[in-house]
Amino acid sequence: MTYTIIAVTTAAFLLQWLTQGLLTQMFAYYPPFTPEQPWRMLTVALVHSERSIFHILVNMYSLFVLGSLLERLIGRVRFLAVYGLSILGGSVAVLWLAPLTVVVGASGGIFGLLGAFFVIQRRLGGGSIQLIVLIAINLGLGFVIPGVSWQAHIGGLIVGALAALVLLRTRRADQQRRQALLLAGLGVALVIATAVRFTLL
Repeated sequence: MTYTIIAVTTAAFLLQWLTQGLLTQMFAYYPPFTPEQPWRMLTVALVHSERSIFHILVNMYSLFVLGSLLERLIGRVRFLAVYGLSILGGSVAVLWLAPLTVVVGASGGIFGLLGAFFVIQRRLGGGSIQLIVLIAINLGLGFVIPGVSWQAHIGGLIVGALAALVLLRTRRADQQRRQALLLAGLGVALVIATAVRFTLL
């Protein structure tokens, strides 16, 4: 699944160039468009900055490293759930904290994988100091580098960690239905948070 996501995202980046930014305009997330075009909250992860190829290179390399590890630990379907929920969580954070900002990139999903990996590693008793430092550095860069959406990073990180907690607490074979319901509930909570934000605007 990790390789499929990388392939699809890379193909989307090529289409961004071929369509001269049209795909970017269609898939980028701009909060005011949410009621009419809610899919942008997820498609944002498919498009990246066209000004620098480093944006997609860094994100896809991070996805390759983290995704490969996490997918082996939790399986393809659960991995996809964590990644998708984290992307949505990143978009919800942008909606709440920077509602007039246009964002692109898979960073929300990748930070979600970081959050999930941290929670799982802690539960398995692995050392987490290096991972904490890595998360802190990447979050910090989001505050000092212009054009980086730290809001999406934080939202993805939190939701990824919550999704991992659900997976850890429902690991037994007889808890699979409960696991699916809790993950779905997390998604519903994000949808509700989106709706609530618009009632306050």
